[in-house]
Amino acid sequence: MFLLLPFDSLVVNLLGISLTVLFTLLLVFIIVPAIFGVSFGIRKVYMKTLLKIFQWATLRIERGAKEKNHPLYKPYVNGIIAKEPTSLEEEIKEIRRSGSGKALDTPEFELSDIFYFCRKGIETIMDDEVTKRFSAEELESWNLLSRTNYNFQYISLRLTVLWGLGMLIRYCFLLPLRIALAFTGISLLVTGTTVVGYLPNGRCKEFLSKHVHLMCYRICVRALTAIITYHDRENRPRNGGICVANHTSPIDVIILASDGYYAMVGQIHGGLMGVIQRAMVKACPHVWFERSEVKDRHLVAKRLTEHVQDKSKLPILIFPEGTCINNTSVMMFKKGSFEIGATVYPVAIKYDPQFGDAFWNSSKYGMVTYLLRMMTSWAIVCSVWYLPPMTRQPEEDAVQFANRVKSAIARQGGLVDLLWDGGLKREKVKDTFKEEQQKLYSKMIVGNHEDRSRS
Repeated sequence: MFLLLPFDSLVVNLLGISLTVLFTLLLVFIIVPAIFGVSFGIRKVYMKTLLKIFQWATLRIERGAKEKNHPLYKPYVNGIIAKEPTSLEEEIKEIRRSGSGKALDTPEFELSDIFYFCRKGIETIMDDEVTKRFSAEELESWNLLSRTNYNFQYISLRLTVLWGLGMLIRYCFLLPLRIALAFTGISLLVTGTTVVGYLPNGRCKEFLSKHVHLMCYRICVRALTAIITYHDRENRPRNGGICVANHTSPIDVIILASDGYYAMVGQIHGGLMGVIQRAMVKACPHVWFERSEVKDRHLVAKRLTEHVQDKSKLPILIFPEGTCINNTSVMMFKKGSFEIGATVYPVAIKYDPQFGDAFWNSSKYGMVTYLLRMMTSWAIVCSVWYLPPMTRQPEEDAVQFANRVKSAIARQGGLVDLLWDGGLKREKVKDTFKEEQQKLYSKMIVGNHEDRSRS
């Protein structure tokens, strides 16, 4: 029959059949399972196959490098400098013991003391704990993405053909498929929440709103070929509480929201994001702030307090770091979320960078470029741990409570617990940090002097 049709008609018919088959496959194998929260296990088979290919490619690179006497790049996973946790006083005493004949408890300033601060300064320049948290994590193995390993170079024809085939699969098959899924998920979210928003308040509206959100977020998760493992789901956040998590990427929201029902907190945007926000708030009591309101801490705290005091309202989802960190560490939590007095539900998120780097370096990439990199990666693989709920102790202030929650998240996720403010990504070091070191040194000198006076 096709032979009797003109060439143009044949092309149109073939294109129509291809699109019909594609959308049928999307509906049967992705969208419908996402609606009911089930999986056929295709993504796990896909992940295991990729792991075997990555292992072979890495071994081939290492063997080829040895044959050609090329040095292999090895990232400093544990840092360039080995550091031991010691106090300022202990280190200065050690310097005085090795280089000065005076008593260790001499209250006067010693010229040798400056070597401690010089060494700390050089260590910070060589192995900066802060700025390296805002660059992509370098892999020790190769995952057929040239942007994630510096060892890739031409070694063999088979390896190069494999890399080229992988690029064709990612850009010509996976990317269009993922864009179609993302468009479907966002369209259904806007349409579904708008329709639900017209219903009268009650259990029916709440039930439909919950399932519309879950369905759409699960479709968006599949648009990234995300493979998520949830642990300790009995600790999932409950109404009237605050869910806090470490922050690596904007997709942290859909990673968590595809397994639970949350009230979002954020600034009102324009454009497509504004359309989504306006539709969502019709179906669910999200907390959106105007640009002028975000800087008013008292107003923000008041709105959040009013929300959590109503035990019928959804748990609020907050990322207290305030910026994205590269999933190797957890940085300082802003204290605002911990001053409210609500029950806090900590969540630890840890991504596996072997299949794709989820970290968003907002200083380097715009949102469109970042999403393109995400959608042209192999997959997004991560683990989510729901930690037991935590409440503020009577003797704790908000900062101590925030640090305790942060430490629990870092410990569970296998992340480095840092006290630095993530705002240093764009700002200079605050004078208070410098003054803190000055006070510690002054306290050591004055303290020694007072001890001698008493004796």
